[in-house]
Formats: sequence, C-alpha cells, structure tokens
Amino acid sequence: MTKEIIENDPYKSAGVDISAGNELVNIIKKDVASTHNENVLENIGGFAGMYSLDKNIKNPILVACTDGVGTKVSLAQQYNNLDGIGQDLVAMCVNDLIVCGAKPLFFLDYFATSKLNIEETSTVIKSIASACIDSDCALLGGETAEMPGHYIDNNFDLAGFSVGCVSKDKILKKENVINGNVLIGIESSGPHSNGFSLIRKIIDESNISNEEKNKIVSMALAPTSLYPKLIMNLIDNFKINAISHITGGGLTENLPRSIPKDLGVKIDTNSWEMPYIFKWLQENGKITNSDMYRIFNCGIGMIIIVDAEDSETISSEITKLGYKNFITGSVDEMTSKESVTFI
Repeated sequence: MTKEIIENDPYKSAGVDISAGNELVNIIKKDVASTHNENVLENIGGFAGMYSLDKNIKNPILVACTDGVGTKVSLAQQYNNLDGIGQDLVAMCVNDLIVCGAKPLFFLDYFATSKLNIEETSTVIKSIASACIDSDCALLGGETAEMPGHYIDNNFDLAGFSVGCVSKDKILKKENVINGNVLIGIESSGPHSNGFSLIRKIIDESNISNEEKNKIVSMALAPTSLYPKLIMNLIDNFKINAISHITGGGLTENLPRSIPKDLGVKIDTNSWEMPYIFKWLQENGKITNSDMYRIFNCGIGMIIIVDAEDSETISSEITKLGYKNFITGSVDEMTSKESVTFI
C-alpha cells in the first residue's frame, strides 16, 4: 500500500518531490551539525533552532541581518560553478553584522527552487556550512522550498539571515569618528555579490574568446571574502572607531553610512591598484570612474576607520593575519556637497 501511494504521489505529479527533499536532508545533516557549538540546543521541538547566549556577554544587544546573492546566482548557474555561492550568501550577512562590532552567532538559509536538484542544492548548502565555520557561527537551520510554476525552468534563489551579539558598551558607532581619522581599506576577493546584472550584461555582450570569457567569469564568481574573524580580532586588540562594509553602492554610497553628517572622507585612488576584473569591466562596459566607485567595491571589501597614530600598527597586524590592506584615505571636514571625494 505504501509503495502504491509513493508511486502515485499526487504532490509529485504537481512537481514537488518530498522524497528528494528527505534525501537532501540526509546528505546535508552532517555538514549542518559540523557548524554547531555548545550554544546550540540540539533539535528540541524540531520546528525551530535554539541558541543559548554566552553568560559572559554583559548587556547583550542582538543584531540581525538578511541578504541574498542577487543575480550572481544566474551567472553561477549559467557556467555551472556553484561551489562558492553558499559562501557568498553567508558573507553578505555576517559582513554586515560585524560593522557594528557584533560577533555572528548563527545563520539561517532559505533555498527556493523550481525543481529540487539534490546535487546542486547540497553543493550550495555545503558551501554555506563551510562559510559558517569560517565565520565562527552556527548554521542553526534553514528551509528548502520547491515551487514549480513560480520559479521557471531549473532556476533557484537564495536568502540568508544572520544574528549576532555585541555588548552595549562595545557597539561601534559613526559618532566615534573624528576629523583626522585614517581609513584602512581591506582587500576584496572580487566583485563579491554586487553589480551582477551589469556584470552579466557586459560579459554577454563582450566580443572575446570562450577561454577569455571563462577566465573573466571565474574571477567574477570568486566567493565573497569572509571578514568576521579578522574584524573580531582587530576589535579585541585595537581601538576601532567605525567600519564600513563596501557592498551594493560601492565606496561612494557606503562610506557616508559610517561617518557623522558633518564630516567627509578623501579617498586616495592611487593607494591601491584596481584588480584586473574591475579594469576589464570598466573597459568593456565603458564605465566612468565615478560610476565604478558607485557600483563596485573596486578591490576594497571593507574599510576600518581608526585614529591616525594607530593606523600603521593596525595595518601591519592585518597583513600578518593574511589580508592585503591599504591606507586609503582620511576623514576631513565637509568641503563640498559630496561626503566622499576621490583624489
């Protein structure tokens, strides 16, 4: 009787395969469990994840972020390169969390697809789990939704949700920034997960060989850098005034979010060399300098703002921790309507 029900599963006839979903859970459960620490309360209730806050956090403030990967997913699918998409999803959330000084605690993912491809989905979730480990947070749970007719062809989308915690007296605020502070730019791994509608358009319209196109695609799909361990190390050992995650909106639109309204920043564009992928995009997309800095991170994924007298020491420490970094500019009084000036 059971076999007959399965073979004549009305839900499967509508395009939803419950058995495939169960098989996926069996494949990924070890990866998910590998991210858990002593704060995770294992499988109580079965409908929600539970996490116990460390008792040594005084005046704990919970911080939450949500984000997606955008149309980078489309490029990854088109070129059958999904290995880093899960890391992109985690990074776009936890890299936002740490801007206010919060340590990532746990992560949740939402995977929605037209038709569940077990191999494809498990690849993405394994990448999510690995990125959670690298960010020192737990993959507390997630949801996989099969929605034929809503998502067309073999298409899928991702969303991520992360929660972190910071002691109230250690929150990084833009009010800490003063005139004369120094900006230290930390390298990105590439475009991260921003600007991909334009990136895909430029790649599709470019007149280059398949070999060169594959090279560019590989650079564009480089997984987004994970900064939490680096930033938490710096926060624990140095005075950090503010942080800016250079995400959608580039340098132009993100830096003002991290400084007081009466101050501006001057960015020395000669302090670092724009990576090849950005030069290629600018040349082939005929993009102006101002638009490049407004759309892409241009090789700088995170900027920390510090006192001038600490800048060299902190820069050296970042180098020791394995990240290229550059003294990219300084904080100054507002001299024009633009709070970010490129020199």
